[in-house]
Amino acid sequence: MKKYYFRQLDETSLKNLCERKAIRFDAVLPIVQDVLREVKSSGDKAIREYTEKFDNVCLSSFAVRQAEIERACERVSKNIQSAFNKAARNIERFHKSQIVKLKKVQTMPGITCFTEARPIEKVGLYIPGGTAPLPSTVLMLGIPAKLAGCKEIVLATPPAKDGNVADIILFAAKLCGITQIFKIGGAQAIAALAFGTESVPKVYKIFGPGNQYVTAAKMLVSIDTNGAAIDMPSGPTEVLVIADEKARADFVASDLLSQAEHGIDSQAILVTTTDKKADEILAEVKRQLETLPRKEIARKSLGNSFIVIIDSIEKAIVFSNRYAPEHLILNVENAAKYISEITNAGSVFLGPYSCESAGDYASGTNHSLPTYGYARVYGGVSVSSFQKQLTFQKITKQGAKNLGPIVATMASQESLEGHKRAMQLRYQ
Repeated sequence: MKKYYFRQLDETSLKNLCERKAIRFDAVLPIVQDVLREVKSSGDKAIREYTEKFDNVCLSSFAVRQAEIERACERVSKNIQSAFNKAARNIERFHKSQIVKLKKVQTMPGITCFTEARPIEKVGLYIPGGTAPLPSTVLMLGIPAKLAGCKEIVLATPPAKDGNVADIILFAAKLCGITQIFKIGGAQAIAALAFGTESVPKVYKIFGPGNQYVTAAKMLVSIDTNGAAIDMPSGPTEVLVIADEKARADFVASDLLSQAEHGIDSQAILVTTTDKKADEILAEVKRQLETLPRKEIARKSLGNSFIVIIDSIEKAIVFSNRYAPEHLILNVENAAKYISEITNAGSVFLGPYSCESAGDYASGTNHSLPTYGYARVYGGVSVSSFQKQLTFQKITKQGAKNLGPIVATMASQESLEGHKRAMQLRYQ
């Protein structure tokens, strides 16, 4: 991990440091555009060909049968089932708290306005496979989708070499009540969900993380008039840890490595106040790395990562807000006092015992979060991500008299005579 001193960084250096380099869309887009075009025109035939090409699996059917789900669940150990059940309860408890009954508001006498949430009827969940399948993501997407009231939830995930889906992913899906599951991965899965095929139903919005091909596919289908909306552009995971002089080096090192082991394009950033603490943590990273089963992946990821030495925690937070990390860990004394200063982060972990792994799995918050600096404009997935807000208004005859002259004047100013007339008819 390369070390930088904040006081020595000029504006250009800071900009470069905060720029994600994991994705080169110029190289990816032509490939993804071809995939989308083929799936759009040829449906299942194109999916079958791309599955054979990219996953080395030849499938006659993409749908996971109910019997497969039942057999898979039986193979999951009771201990793992128990852990997932407990995690699901925490996730559900937290996300239920996001459902708020909005009140009616009288903006003027005789004018009542209110909002009601409606579920997005058809949603698609993409669950990555790759080097580390993510059944926890099934819970993070499936639970809020169910709470939101989505009528149709379609899950796509890459098949393994044997043509099956991992048992634990099917167990997690069943736990969420998801029955439409398809063995399709990559950009072709996003295309299938966005456009629909003979086997895969079209959805209105797609959720879930993925590699650069998946991310590019999501972005492209979101601007296609026949495509689908997306939760956010989400790709390789990242963490930024702010550590003060009293932070335990082993805690901080483990947090950095927990992100680094995800994939070679993950980023783990350390921001600390002294050279001594940086060296102490770096030594601990090297020690723990050697005992990590995925150490070669983590080692390459750390090559994309860096350390910043900065004068104060306040300045560290300013830097973090500029970087806008997916995960922000404040391993500092009195971490809660800095909450109001944090403006750009996907999910924040306060204090030495709030490790990012807890949020990844079972504390209750959602781990589907914005990456690439999109935390400047996006929040993480929530129940409202699976809903749309409809506004209503009820205007009485007296309300029309109160509001009418205002509307008529404004419509006249914009030279929209029809608008003015529609209002005047109701109060004159």
